[in-house]
Amino acid sequence: MSELITAALVDLDLPAETKNDAARSLAERMVAAGRVTDLDGFLADVAAREAQMPTGLDGGIGIPHCRSEHVSVPTLAFGRSERGIDFGAADGPADLIFLIAAPAGADDDHLTILSSLARRLMDPEFTGALRAERDAGAAAALIRGEEAVADESAPDAAATEEPAGTAPAAPAAEPFRIVAVTSCPTGIAHTYMAAQSLEAAARAEGVELTVETQGSAGFERLDPAVIAAADAVIWSHDVEVREKARFDGKPLVDTGVKAGINRPAELIAEARQKAARGEISTVSDGTGPQDDGTPSGGDHAHFGIRLRTYLMSGVSYMVPFVAAGGLLIALSFAIGGYEIANAKSVADHFVWGETASWAALLNQIGTAAFAFLVPVLAGYIAYGMADRPALVPGFVGGAIALTINAGFLGGLAAGLLAGAVVMAIQRVKVHPTLRGIMPVLVIPLVASTVVGFLMFIVVGKPIASLQRALTDGLNGLSGSNAIILGVVLGLMMCFDMGGPLNKVAYAFAVGGLADPTPGSLKVMAAVMAAGMVPPLAMALATTVRGSLFSRTERENGRAAWVLGASFISEGAIPFAAADPLRVIPSAMVGGAVTGGLSMAFGCTLRAPHGGIFVVPLIGSPFLYLLAIAVGTAVATTLVVLLKGMRRTAPTPAPATGEPQISVAA
Repeated sequence: MSELITAALVDLDLPAETKNDAARSLAERMVAAGRVTDLDGFLADVAAREAQMPTGLDGGIGIPHCRSEHVSVPTLAFGRSERGIDFGAADGPADLIFLIAAPAGADDDHLTILSSLARRLMDPEFTGALRAERDAGAAAALIRGEEAVADESAPDAAATEEPAGTAPAAPAAEPFRIVAVTSCPTGIAHTYMAAQSLEAAARAEGVELTVETQGSAGFERLDPAVIAAADAVIWSHDVEVREKARFDGKPLVDTGVKAGINRPAELIAEARQKAARGEISTVSDGTGPQDDGTPSGGDHAHFGIRLRTYLMSGVSYMVPFVAAGGLLIALSFAIGGYEIANAKSVADHFVWGETASWAALLNQIGTAAFAFLVPVLAGYIAYGMADRPALVPGFVGGAIALTINAGFLGGLAAGLLAGAVVMAIQRVKVHPTLRGIMPVLVIPLVASTVVGFLMFIVVGKPIASLQRALTDGLNGLSGSNAIILGVVLGLMMCFDMGGPLNKVAYAFAVGGLADPTPGSLKVMAAVMAAGMVPPLAMALATTVRGSLFSRTERENGRAAWVLGASFISEGAIPFAAADPLRVIPSAMVGGAVTGGLSMAFGCTLRAPHGGIFVVPLIGSPFLYLLAIAVGTAVATTLVVLLKGMRRTAPTPAPATGEPQISVAA
């Protein structure tokens, strides 16, 4: 590991108090060593990885890490904190911090070495030696493996040697066999630490365990014979397990990668219990989850997290229908006026040379696409919960929601009901001969009947009444009530810039376009205006005060002009990932101002997307653009002020002639 860490990359007295400061301090050592080419760009990549999942581990370890185009050589920096730094571990702060930097195209050899380090972090003797070491060079040597730590798991030859004349021992009982798969989003650290932790726990329990690590260096598939002989399977993963069908018909424990690191003995015990009860899971590549109804991605996830995932699945599949259908309808209005919605069917009357016929054609195609919004939303919410068998009852429930005028809220309820019903059916144990027809015949038939009954007879009418009340409320919005709604929607659109809250606000607005009213058109206008603010504000800030931003951010700022003008809020994500505490609040304030002003001005919008390119379709377009300009100016002013308040203190130039580094407070 001599190429990955040196004494210059070790700080045995790390002064940082937060994980961002710790990453910056260690990254600056990488810059000084010529291993990282752009400090701010690299830290933005580290922050983006940290946002996916905290990198703190039980036992006082923090492992911030990422792949980045700003890394020239695979590098490891180590810092030791006396007071500890919070990296999100359940047992408290970390005092051993490893910053792992891998190039975007890192070769397999270096990633294999990094995975070896990740496994060693599970060895208490190794971490204990690091805590006791007083010399940076010796600590680097220890991490490189030049000072081997005794392997307590190795058998003692003297202790295992049989005395002469001793009768051979009786054959041991057949061990319990487990095969496991571990994986994480980056595939550098957590993947291999979970494997090491599971292997250590298996040795302690007398279990025979074989792990397939699906990391960034690729993966070596488990021998089919080993899988066939296994008594149970453990998936410890945060990304989709590859080639899942190999594990069909085995008792399965499906959980997140951190559970494999922190609770390996519990997972092994759970696998044994499922095997003892004869719980056989059905898994395949894209046809359905395990029989216990747990969706892929971890049965130990918090319910709120799983619910958000289900809803996001539905919204993400619905958005393309929104964009296609909504823009076609908006274009038809631009060509033929709003009365084109009442035109005869183009199947019966279409004149090639008439503009009105082409406008009617676009309108009717767009209307057909819009008719899929609620069924697609419901179908893919159900799909997110229970995979492919839930699609049919989900679509059926969504179609019924349209029939009874339950609208967007009815689609949400239908999707959740369909997913829950299918998950319940999947818990029923069936004879192996029937398992093949369950996902294609039995589940769609039974689940569609149950969901249809619930939507028509039980929950559909109350939801339809609620939808009507909501529509009437939107129509009656005026004055301060409308402004407050605009402010709230603006805050939601700018909080996570394309994330769950943003999508909820957007889906709420789009749902009103299916049966447009004056109130719903105002909501759509406010939502799109607010969503344009974050990227436009970041673009303007990099233009007026470029010195506050890195070179990479200034380049992103040029692209953000186009993204913001096109209503793509995600254009601000690189800025938010690099400096969330300054960027996100600034964007939220600007979005709230824009949303409130749009509602106050009474602006309306019939198109669900398009940004400034659909301004001709906006009611009160000049006031609408004014609202966007004011919100953008507010957000820009705030982010410039907050970034300008950072104090940069120059550190004394090192005696070795190394370049001087500035540390941001």
